Amino acid sequence: MAIMMGKYDTGAVGKRKKPDLSMLQIINMSMGFLGIQMAFGLQNGNASRILGNLGADVHELSWFWLVAPITGLIVQPIIGHMGDNTWSPLGRRKPYFLIGAVLCAIGLVLLPNAASVTQMFAANALLLAVIFLAMMDASVNIAMEPFRALVGDMLPKHQGTIGFSVQTILIGIGAVLGSYLPDWLTKMGISNEAPAGFVADNVIYSFYIGAGLLIISILYTIMTTREYSPQEFADFEDGKDADQHNSKFSDIFKDFAAIPLQMKKLGIVQFFSWFALFTMWVFTTSALATHHFGLSPEDTHSKAFNDAGDLTGKLFGMYNLWAIPFAFLLTPIAKLIGKKQTHALALLCGGLGLVSMYFIKDVNNLWISMIGLGFAWASILAMPYAMLIEVIPQRKMGVYMGIFNFFIVIPQIINGLFGGPIVSGIFGKQAMDYVVVGGVCMLIGAVVTMIFVKSEDETAKEIEEEIKQVHF
Repeated sequence: MAIMMGKYDTGAVGKRKKPDLSMLQIINMSMGFLGIQMAFGLQNGNASRILGNLGADVHELSWFWLVAPITGLIVQPIIGHMGDNTWSPLGRRKPYFLIGAVLCAIGLVLLPNAASVTQMFAANALLLAVIFLAMMDASVNIAMEPFRALVGDMLPKHQGTIGFSVQTILIGIGAVLGSYLPDWLTKMGISNEAPAGFVADNVIYSFYIGAGLLIISILYTIMTTREYSPQEFADFEDGKDADQHNSKFSDIFKDFAAIPLQMKKLGIVQFFSWFALFTMWVFTTSALATHHFGLSPEDTHSKAFNDAGDLTGKLFGMYNLWAIPFAFLLTPIAKLIGKKQTHALALLCGGLGLVSMYFIKDVNNLWISMIGLGFAWASILAMPYAMLIEVIPQRKMGVYMGIFNFFIVIPQIINGLFGGPIVSGIFGKQAMDYVVVGGVCMLIGAVVTMIFVKSEDETAKEIEEEIKQVHF
């Protein structure tokens, strides 16, 4: 597969606007996200459980989860930069979808089988699991970033909110499937009990199914979506984006130094939002096991602990399920009250949802907490990006989407370094207390959104002034 990087033959610029895409076209180009998020849902709901089965202590969990944000920090800007400067027979972004999907599918098969692979190669099962987790994370990042950039590539800016909302809906469906699969398989008679040092069969088979659906969904997007050619991109450029030049990897650092002010403000919001999400993903299983099931923090193998793991998967499925109808509502709500107000409201609901998990003692009522988290998750996946594409140049869509990911992974790295020791040293290994801290962080994100992020009207005026200065 030939891939060209460097200067495009742009020709004349600014001749026409991007055409509106139909709903079917928007769905087709985002369908692969369903498979990606199914893989992500399986990982989020089961990684801590798998690592616990293989011998990880609660204070170590956040350290192992550092693999995901570190790989994202490295991979996404590079993939974004390469995508901005790539053209191939498959297109601009699609080669990366395919490569990432294949590698991630392999990781899905290997991760829950780390103990079996250990017996073959005389290696440490926990170490192998971390290596396979890193492989999955790097692969997901290779596939995920181009999907974000594809929305910016293909849609006119006024369709940005609906484009990212459709992605959120498909993400929700994929995450629901991934989160509920282990529990569904348990009800079908597949064991959810893990012998010491191994992973339960229901988790292993869930990962196999996730790998298959990931490949199918990515191939669907590749076969049904035609990306614009370099000439078409040149025709869509406005005056301030028309200056194309040969691009080098070192330009990533220049681009980072030149990020728009609105992007920095959105980055602060992302910091608090993703600090909270990382807290929830890493510590919910342990939080439920100790706070609701009354288990010792050292119990990571009993049936009750694995029941807490199944419940974690179901709860994560619930917030993703709630995110689907909220994703449909994002566009009309944003039109009514504005994008930043919509996002602030969603983060408020999400923060209250996380805090409420501490006070709801009956596990059968924890679905109530997931309603607010569903609203927050739908908005986190759509609104920051819908606001972002209003202020970044078309020809830098990929690299800026990758750089924006810094504001997602840095809070996860910080949380990963200090979260485990905080839970162990300050909260006496009672992880639910730290989940409440995550909820407070999401509430802070809501406040920051309202105070610092500019509305779309203010942003539009700034862009108009920039364009006038360029033409002048």
